[in-house]
Amino acid sequence: MHFHAISLETLTDVRRTGRDVSGHPVESVVAEGGEPLRCCLRDARPGEELILFGYAPDLPASPYSEIGPVFAHAASCPTGPEPGYPADFRGRRQVLRAYDARGWIHPATRVHDGADPEAELAAMLADPSVDRIHSRNVSYGCYMFAVTR
Repeated sequence: MHFHAISLETLTDVRRTGRDVSGHPVESVVAEGGEPLRCCLRDARPGEELILFGYAPDLPASPYSEIGPVFAHAASCPTGPEPGYPADFRGRRQVLRAYDARGWIHPATRVHDGADPEAELAAMLADPSVDRIHSRNVSYGCYMFAVTR
């Protein structure tokens, strides 16, 4: 099972241009603490310099493609994501949205309570028609990270 943060190429482009996928300017934010960072897959610490921008998660062109807000470090991350399920996100309720190879939402999609996420993800990925899973924030619906086999 592989966990994917936003690509370094995308982050470099957003940081360099100051524009998101829609061409809108990024917003500079000072972290209050707890903002989920999609660059290194951890929660922000109070006082960290962040950017908030619109991001389109990687999917084949389909009616289910969408753009949503994400937080990332304003500069290069001090560390990359740790291997495995993001420790700071463990125990959080998440929508685990499964997609097929066409980029269509798959019926395996479910709300997960955050307990033993690896088992839940493995069960979903056991279905050969599930191509990838996006973890999403329950409250705001924002993209968190992707999971593939």
